[in-house]
Amino acid sequence: MSKILVAEDDTQCAELIGMFLERAQHVFETVGDGAEALDRLKLYSYDLVILDWNLPKMTGVEVLKNFRARGGKTPVLMLTALKTVNSKIEGLESGADDYLTKPFDGNELQARLKALLRRPPVLLSDVLQIADVQMDTGSHRVTRGGVEVKLRPKELAVLEFFLRHKNQLYTAEQILEQVWSSESDATTEAIVSCIKRIRKVLDEGRDGSIIRNVHGAGYGIFSD
Repeated sequence: MSKILVAEDDTQCAELIGMFLERAQHVFETVGDGAEALDRLKLYSYDLVILDWNLPKMTGVEVLKNFRARGGKTPVLMLTALKTVNSKIEGLESGADDYLTKPFDGNELQARLKALLRRPPVLLSDVLQIADVQMDTGSHRVTRGGVEVKLRPKELAVLEFFLRHKNQLYTAEQILEQVWSSESDATTEAIVSCIKRIRKVLDEGRDGSIIRNVHGAGYGIFSD
């Protein structure tokens, strides 16, 4: 059993894919636009992604390029109605592991998924650390001083952003754009509240905070 993300805006096609995944006893989540797909990929880990080319808000190719640029290694099966060789080349060069044109046969879909899932697993863990704060991005495990701390998914995303951009300051607006860009209703107040919760968890029992707030400049984690 594998955990699969399905990004498909065609409801009928998404339901058909879901039927085949249920039959194969996979756990899956379905999203209907590229922005939400990218948001899920930033926050959660999957064994495989089924990604439609023509998604609203962000195309499948844009999602894929962004995901690979961030270091995403999860196998991706690209779905599209485009049948030209150039289109297939573009999809594969953007980081797709396989390519399936619509309409497709359910047996072929299952065969391609099995082939992708049979590939040797890639080590997804990426350990980020500054001072005594450590995050394993593969397991989403965070420790401080060797003691595990529990953070919510969006708190993990913000902390990961800080750890990947240590010794730099970012405004709440910049963090919102980078971490929660797919959420149209998110506000800078949500970012500030999220940072306060991270501080509360990480700094418990300690003087001061590992996350700096420079008035007029923004927030960041620094090594000194």
